[in-house]
Formats: sequence, structure tokens, C-alpha cells
Amino acid sequence: MVLLCWARFLVEWVPLPRWRETVGLDAKTGPLPNDAWRLAAQVERAAARLPFATRCLPRAMALSWLLRRAAIGHALVIAARPAALRDSTDALHAWVEIDGTRLIGDIPGPWIEITRLGG
Repeated sequence: MVLLCWARFLVEWVPLPRWRETVGLDAKTGPLPNDAWRLAAQVERAAARLPFATRCLPRAMALSWLLRRAAIGHALVIAARPAALRDSTDALHAWVEIDGTRLIGDIPGPWIEITRLGG
């Protein structure tokens, strides 16, 4: 829960270039580790217990920090929905993936990748 609060603070108050090096990890992990799924579930459970809503980027950041601590290679991806397909939902989205498998933030696209941190 603390990581989610810290991530939310960073997203709202600190420019991306100041924290971008703290997320993602370039490392080959081989098959998707069970620990990665367990950590993703923990982030989702913690987010559900907070008294405020957490969006996709703080959730992805919190998971990325946990995966880095466990030395599990991954990428944090920030993407935009194509302009012609935007509606009342957000135009931006973030997720964490390992070798193309999304651990958190798996919602239908299409998405245009803006930046990939790590992985």
C-alpha cells in the first residue's frame, strides 16, 4: 500500500525524467516466474484496500519496484489509444509485462506504445 501511495505522489508531482530510472529491469528471466504473478496479485489487492482509487500507472510502478527487488526482468509500458478510437475512457494506459505477457493492466487496445522502460 505504501508503494502505491508513493507511486501516486510521484505521478502527480514529479516529472517522469526524475523517476523513470526506478522502474523496469533489463534482465532475462526465462519462463514467467510464479513470483511475478503473486506480486501482481498483491498489488491489485493492496489497491483495492486503499481509501482512494489508484490508476494504472501507480499500480504498474508499484509492481515494477517489487519485481526489481526480486530481480525479475520486466518492462513498464506507457501507451496511448489511437485518436480515432478514443471515447470517454482515458487515452493513456500503463502496464507491466514480461516477454510480452502482461502481468497488470491488461485491457483491450489497440495501444500505441509511447515508452518502454526496461525489459
